[in-house]
Amino acid sequence: MIRIIVALIIFLCVMAISPFLIDEKGYILIAIGNTTIELTVLSAGIMLTLLFIALVISLKLVRGSLNFSFGTWNKLAFAGQRRGIANFNKGLAAYMLEDYSQAEELFAKSAIPSKRKQSAYLLAASASAKLNLNSNTNHYLGLLEKETIKLKDVGLESVIINIKLLMNQDKAETYAKARVLIDENHKQIGHDARLLALEIDLCIIEQRFTQALQYLATARKEKTITDETVQVWEQLAYYGSFNESIKLHDNNTLHENWNGLSRKLKQREAILFAYCRVLAENEVIEPLNKLLVPLFKKSPSNDFLKQIRDLPIKHADELIAIVQKQLHKNVHSGKWLSCLGHLALKSKQYSMAEKAFGSLIKLENAKYGMQYDRQDLQALAHVHSKQGQYQAADAMWLKASTL
Repeated sequence: MIRIIVALIIFLCVMAISPFLIDEKGYILIAIGNTTIELTVLSAGIMLTLLFIALVISLKLVRGSLNFSFGTWNKLAFAGQRRGIANFNKGLAAYMLEDYSQAEELFAKSAIPSKRKQSAYLLAASASAKLNLNSNTNHYLGLLEKETIKLKDVGLESVIINIKLLMNQDKAETYAKARVLIDENHKQIGHDARLLALEIDLCIIEQRFTQALQYLATARKEKTITDETVQVWEQLAYYGSFNESIKLHDNNTLHENWNGLSRKLKQREAILFAYCRVLAENEVIEPLNKLLVPLFKKSPSNDFLKQIRDLPIKHADELIAIVQKQLHKNVHSGKWLSCLGHLALKSKQYSMAEKAFGSLIKLENAKYGMQYDRQDLQALAHVHSKQGQYQAADAMWLKASTL
């Protein structure tokens, strides 16, 4: 702009001085029809210069007004979307701060104006699920379903979250909806460990134990699924399968089910204890002892014996005899005293159980350290109660609660 002004000043100066430097001023004659316009070169130059300046100023004004009008229109047209995005971001912050009520409200409010319906409805459903507002969760999932129908490619992550929200409601109708979603994405199960885990969980809930066991073979190979998780699935799925065999058929079918497993699977503790639990619950004593007696003689680990005490073994004489032999070798063994106490309690030999638990507790005073836990104290309280020793039982319950 400065260059233009300088050039105009130079031009005007030249035009003003030129008549004094030359004698002939020069004329310009313009004829249009019957009209003629006669101008000197100087006046023509001045008029053209003024016209040019006016044109430049007009262009500047028009351009500024256009920019102003477009800017104003842009602010007015997208104000709602900007507010929606702001609410969406506030909702994310509230969700991270575990203010789920506020997060749900902000996500619901921002869904349409922010043009992020899928994410907003999904997050609103998740926030309401945290508050156990199942009706709200289903409402948002319904809106999400309508929205995803319009999309050709819905991310698998959104599907997985949707399935989780449905399953967490623990209702038959939501399990059915989750089953539909999993079946629609069934091809992804072998490629995505998260969907595989949901399929196994749902199969166990639906008591489709055979199907769950088939998926477990794949789950054991997945590096992203921990062995602890697999063990939980094995315990539930195999227990369901074994229990189904004996309830729907007979003991022989149960034995065939167990014998049909590979040696490697039989050695997995989760599967072994699932089978033992079904045997104990149905008082099938001989096969149970056949499994456990050799293991007891090998001096199993403390963790193994802790799982034994959870089995409802009502006829434990053979196992008790082996435990007593182990105690003869080491009378101060906490794990065997605990095992003896629980086996005696389950078989209603309360006097024996009281002595075993009493000896276990005394180990702490005999400088062997505390080798009992809360479950041992609760079992001893139960023994006292069965023998009518209610004051001692109350004292033991109190001690267990402080442990």
